[in-house]
Amino acid sequence: MPQKSFVLWMCLGQIGNLLPHVVVPAVMTAHLIPQWGLSNTEAGILAAAYAAGYMLAVPVLSALTDRFDAKRILFWGSLASASATVAFGLWAYSFQAALICWGLAGVGFAGAYMPGLRALTDRLNPGDASRSVTYYTSSFSFGVGLSFLFSQWIADSLGWRWAFLLTGLGPLLMLFCAWRMQPKPPPPPSGALLDFRPVIRNRPAMGFILAYGAHCFELYGIRTWIVAFWTFVVERHARGDGFEALTASWATPMMISVIFTVLAMPASIAGNELSIRLGRHRAIRGIQFASAAIALLIGLNTDGSILLLLPLILIYALTVPADSGSLTAGMSASADPRFRGATLAMHSTVGFGLSALAGWMLGFCLDGFGGASQAQAWQAAFFLLALSILLGPLVLRFVR
Repeated sequence: MPQKSFVLWMCLGQIGNLLPHVVVPAVMTAHLIPQWGLSNTEAGILAAAYAAGYMLAVPVLSALTDRFDAKRILFWGSLASASATVAFGLWAYSFQAALICWGLAGVGFAGAYMPGLRALTDRLNPGDASRSVTYYTSSFSFGVGLSFLFSQWIADSLGWRWAFLLTGLGPLLMLFCAWRMQPKPPPPPSGALLDFRPVIRNRPAMGFILAYGAHCFELYGIRTWIVAFWTFVVERHARGDGFEALTASWATPMMISVIFTVLAMPASIAGNELSIRLGRHRAIRGIQFASAAIALLIGLNTDGSILLLLPLILIYALTVPADSGSLTAGMSASADPRFRGATLAMHSTVGFGLSALAGWMLGFCLDGFGGASQAQAWQAAFFLLALSILLGPLVLRFVR
């Protein structure tokens, strides 16, 4: 298969794998929280279970790509992701059951995302890697945008259980891609399976990995709570008169969550092109400082006009993901080929570990400052997001 076609199919498979990705954050505000009587902290824990399951499984599953063809792990990971998501729709009748199902869905995705990246990079010519990796990582955001759209639309039309049942079919597309993929044995393994010492000693790779962790905290924090935040904004203005009420009537939480996520795809591609021209470290630092500034502006204006918050949240939709492709491409380029699977495992473990922490910490922050209906609670949440992303430039400089 020509390389361009192969990259296209991998991006499409990735989008399929991501259709279930944010079903819980998408439906929890309108459905799960009121139906199960959850606090914001409990809702944050439930949403974070996916990233937690991913974090626990990815060290082993990504490291195994140093010993087995990544297509095998990609196949079974995609199947597990689909099965766990469907199981949530069928059998999650309590917070505890939902937590188990959603955690297992994260375990399945751990066998799909980074092993998918390894399957892709193993089959690329060296000169094609940077842009192809960025296309793959940026399709992540397009898939998450579709997940927000389909999840909310299906839940509102057919009920929230159908949102899990139908989006759970999406990973079967990547399963088909993995089944059709040409075999590509990995190089002979070096060292123990979970020996991450060579990765930790690789300072350039660790710089990108730790900065990716800061990026993931910010990204998953806002993705987990974007529907709830914009619901708060709309409810403050929907009952008024004039242009603000009109804006609130069409800028719905569903629309904003989808636009916020889909904008990440061109933002990530543009961020990588900026890195090629300016250098990765310089571009990443600039993007992360800009993202912190926008988060602070949103926090300072959570009780302000929707006409101000709307452009700010759309700008934030561009700054939050703009460093994603550059960070992953930088990690991949810095990885020792003998330990690429272990490097991918460390990258994902740090990233999704902080992603899991973000969902819970923002929920805890909201409860601690009066709940999701209070402007000061959202102010504190956005200040936390700004602080998290400011750690990215710090660690990049420290380990460079």
